[in-house]
Amino acid sequence: MTPTGDELHPLSAFLRPWFADGAPEISRLNGAALDRGLVTGSGAALRFVEPSGGSDGYEERAFLTGEIATRPGNRHDLFNALVWLAFPRCKAALNRRHVAALRDARQRGSTTRGPLRDALTQFDECGVVVAGSCPELWSALCAHRWRETFVTRREELLRSTRFVVFGHASHDALAAPFVGLCGKAVFLDVDEAWLNLAEAAALAALDVRLAMLFDSRDFSPRDWQPLPLLGIPGATADNQRSDYYDDTRQFRPARTMRPGSSPGNR
Repeated sequence: MTPTGDELHPLSAFLRPWFADGAPEISRLNGAALDRGLVTGSGAALRFVEPSGGSDGYEERAFLTGEIATRPGNRHDLFNALVWLAFPRCKAALNRRHVAALRDARQRGSTTRGPLRDALTQFDECGVVVAGSCPELWSALCAHRWRETFVTRREELLRSTRFVVFGHASHDALAAPFVGLCGKAVFLDVDEAWLNLAEAAALAALDVRLAMLFDSRDFSPRDWQPLPLLGIPGATADNQRSDYYDDTRQFRPARTMRPGSSPGNR
């Protein structure tokens, strides 16, 4: 079921303007894309269309024709469309990298997706941008020092860090959140000027940086930091209690990550 603007989860609140007149229909989404001159990874004009029976997959169809397969009345696809509108440069960069990796695999005679495409898909579906001016807090998150980050240093976190959910599957899940809901996070260092920007300007600046990141680097799934979404301050009223972070179903001990693996640290 598609939520109303008032029903959007707090972590999806930046998408609320699109719900001012009810759940946005494809025609309204296409009008917004046309007005802003949005394009997919090849530079083709972006259009949201119903799925077809063609042989091209989602990424190739988007790249070749500009068509983004969007099922009417489908919450998952609606959030995908809204993220295209919110982060058009980054979504185009993801599309471009997907298709380049797919074509490279075909030339090599490979039928496997490979770590790059897996990483791109994970971020597209479940990505979270942790934009902050205090890298020490990001390091604490990477080490799964949940209590230090979310309880002991909570006020510092609120001053210095913004959590922006990028993945459309995560927005879909946040419409009916469950214990253990987890995102795939990347850190971007920001300054005080960015932290004080109006929301629309801040998101646009993030879009530019994310697009540059995805156009310039290769990735694997290990480059993403697991982040329990319901631990983010404001994600649920329950996490105002310090004992909320004692729940090991969500806040698990650290796993081994490649040193310096987060792209945001480079």
